Amino acid sequence: MNRKPPTMADIAKSLGVSPMTVSRAFKRDSAVSQETREAILLAAEELGYVFDSTAANLRSQKTDFVAVTIPSINNANFAETVRQLADGLSRAGLQILLGYTNYDIHEEERLIEQLLRRKPQAIVITGGQHTERARKLLSNASIPVVETWELPEKPIGHVVGFSNTQAIREMVDHFVETGYRRIAFMGGDAANDTRGAERRAGFVAAMREHGLDATRLISSGAPPIGMREGAKAMSELLERFPDTQAAICVSDLSAFGALTECQRRNVRVPEDMALGGFGNYDIGAICVPPLTTINAFAGDIGARTAELISDVLDGKFPQGAMQTISFNPVLIARESSR
Repeated sequence: MNRKPPTMADIAKSLGVSPMTVSRAFKRDSAVSQETREAILLAAEELGYVFDSTAANLRSQKTDFVAVTIPSINNANFAETVRQLADGLSRAGLQILLGYTNYDIHEEERLIEQLLRRKPQAIVITGGQHTERARKLLSNASIPVVETWELPEKPIGHVVGFSNTQAIREMVDHFVETGYRRIAFMGGDAANDTRGAERRAGFVAAMREHGLDATRLISSGAPPIGMREGAKAMSELLERFPDTQAAICVSDLSAFGALTECQRRNVRVPEDMALGGFGNYDIGAICVPPLTTINAFAGDIGARTAELISDVLDGKFPQGAMQTISFNPVLIARESSR
């Protein structure tokens, strides 16, 4: 026989308070004392009561979640951003609803539409390049929009990110200062990976500023670019440009793949081929030799995004005042480029 689930009225009756007081306790209304709230929550737990947030949201026209899109669910950097974002939002009583785009701006457009139908309190988008329709959907959403991991030229709303172009320029400067001249860049299909495309553009610009050949460019396929693609790219690089002295990879994962290919071919790193990656992944710090990389502060991006959303929803900024939080990625020079 199915038992009737407990209600707010049951909790109120057990404590001798009104159902309205019980409702306010679950909403953390300041009109309810901490002592009363704790008693109500304890009674709810004992009775097995589950608060129906859907009904409450329908009455208040507010939800308790923030929509988030990321390009990949198995990328450690994006995972750390989401973890810190979720932790920060949870302290504000908010949860995330996550969708992944697989580096496809048309899939991103579809996800944005689907997510906005669920009336989130805010929406966080990875990247700053979108379809025209996606931009319109976001611009007309009437909720806080935060673009992350880039510094878009035409931001839709708030921004928490960094310049991928400048980050790689600093990597090129480091390699040139170390004494390398014949340097290559290995990344994915620039048409799909916008952040990878910016890093490639930064490489080309920096090499030209140094008066060096910027044509050693190896594309290793559609993103996400991982270890397998990095190994394949290194194989192609060694065949096409055998005199290359150093290679900058779009990520630490692809750089690790390139490193293993060098080891298979008895190419010494860094004596015969110096390597650099991006993202400060754990694997880059523990491989042999450890990889020179760029720390883009993935976790901090998530944490600051959570703080920004909380502040905007609390009305701490004037209406329409768009905030830009810019990070300066840091080069970490390790044995792979010395």
